Amino acid sequence: MSKKFLLAIFISALLTGAGLAFAKPAVLAGQKQKPKAAREEKEEAGERGEEEESAEQQAKLASQAKITKEHAQEIALQRAPGKVESGELEREHGKLVYSFDIRNSKGTIDEVQVSAITGKIVRVEHETKAQEEAEKKQDEKKGKH
Repeated sequence: MSKKFLLAIFISALLTGAGLAFAKPAVLAGQKQKPKAAREEKEEAGERGEEEESAEQQAKLASQAKITKEHAQEIALQRAPGKVESGELEREHGKLVYSFDIRNSKGTIDEVQVSAITGKIVRVEHETKAQEEAEKKQDEKKGKH
């Protein structure tokens, strides 16, 4: 092969490599880039549909639970007396649990997780006021208000 031909191949490969180095990862992965307006519209629609999706997810999880939320709440309140501020069915560390935030007599929160399968207490965590405020700020950032 001639030196000119080899030089042309080398330069071509070099330019191709440089072009790929500056390409966006989505282009390299074969994905189409969506215009900013389309992405924002999808995010807004996602926020509106989040509650519906959550309801669907809750229904799916509820169909797998062996005990009711009410029964799990009674169990949680026996372990940590107080006022239930929130309760949800979720998968936590691979286990299906009812998670309750219970405001105790000291004014702080005890998070009690009850197995949705066995009804046994899986975990109890006490939140300090500082932890509660940090979690509240994090939820606000996520848009949970």
